[in-house]
Amino acid sequence: MRKYGLIFFLVMFLIGTDTFLIAPLLPTLSTLYHINSSLSGWMVSAYAIGYALFALISGPISDGRDRKKIMIWGFVSFTVSTFLCSFASSFGLMILFRFLAGVSASFVTPQVWASIPVIVPKEKIVQMMGIASTGLAASQLLGVPIGSFLASVSWQAPFYLISASSAILLIVIIIAIPSLNMTSQLDKGKTILITYAEVLKNKKTGQYLLAYLIFQTGNFAVLSFIGTWFAKDFGLTVSGIGSAMIVIGIGNLIGTLFGSKLINKWGLPKSLCRGLLLLILLYIVTPFATNIVMAVIMLSFVFLLNGFVFPIFMTTLQSTTVTARSTVSSLSNAAMYLGTTISGIIGGVLMTNFKGFFGIVGLTILLYIVVLYLYKKSGFFKRA
Repeated sequence: MRKYGLIFFLVMFLIGTDTFLIAPLLPTLSTLYHINSSLSGWMVSAYAIGYALFALISGPISDGRDRKKIMIWGFVSFTVSTFLCSFASSFGLMILFRFLAGVSASFVTPQVWASIPVIVPKEKIVQMMGIASTGLAASQLLGVPIGSFLASVSWQAPFYLISASSAILLIVIIIAIPSLNMTSQLDKGKTILITYAEVLKNKKTGQYLLAYLIFQTGNFAVLSFIGTWFAKDFGLTVSGIGSAMIVIGIGNLIGTLFGSKLINKWGLPKSLCRGLLLLILLYIVTPFATNIVMAVIMLSFVFLLNGFVFPIFMTTLQSTTVTARSTVSSLSNAAMYLGTTISGIIGGVLMTNFKGFFGIVGLTILLYIVVLYLYKKSGFFKRA
């Protein structure tokens, strides 16, 4: 079972790292392509658009087919499209290749969550889910720093590393993962639209998905433009941004790994309410940071809380169904990347028209208030 845990950890880590590595490259690529900050966010959003659109079909499709084959072909496409990013000589080509990388990734990650219950003994499923989740959390810790440090060598270097690592992992998947043919479980009379219609009939599913979309829009608005803020206001170099992001990312990893004990003590409703309220308070003071040390400390606590509340969103989403969890996973992935898309577009405009980080955190505070309202409206906070 250890080999499966390592493979799933690495898959989630590479996909997650590719999501975040372009954030510290935005200042460099903006100069290279002669574009301003308001357009640079599209390089983040292109990947997210591709993932969000195709995640809507990848989950229901894979539920009735060989998940190993889908994972392999998705990973082949992911490897090639990420490698092509290193040859993007224009803004338009970078947008295209990032879009294709996002499309490819949307066919890989759902297979991880869907495959675990099939190839892992029942008593090990929760543990394996945790290992895969840790891979995603680790990518949030290391994705931006990896991009930052490699970009100090050349802007192409991050794409070389991810594509080469993906090619090696692809060979391991082909050899080590067994066939996961689900054809016998396919209901041929049920279309993708029917599947989604059945899931979205549940009112709570719709409310929780909307809240998750709004949360991730605020979260990625902050994450995508931290590097830009550090470069503009504190004069950090690319490698300096990477060092700062390592410290911030450690906070996120700690929240992900150790938050469950506190959640068990408080319960889901109190944990979510307290976590979001503390995030709002931190965001109110963060843009007033007068030096880089203060800014990094504040954002470290912000992302510790983000790591703490993230499992709560996923738990509440999965609790709305027992028969279509793959489809709900696809919808939650689509919501996350749609949030990334929106944040990349709006965030660039806010960074251009507002001083420092005030525009970004102002948007995020408003969005988190809406999240609290949606959960309150659903009756979530009235649970015993």
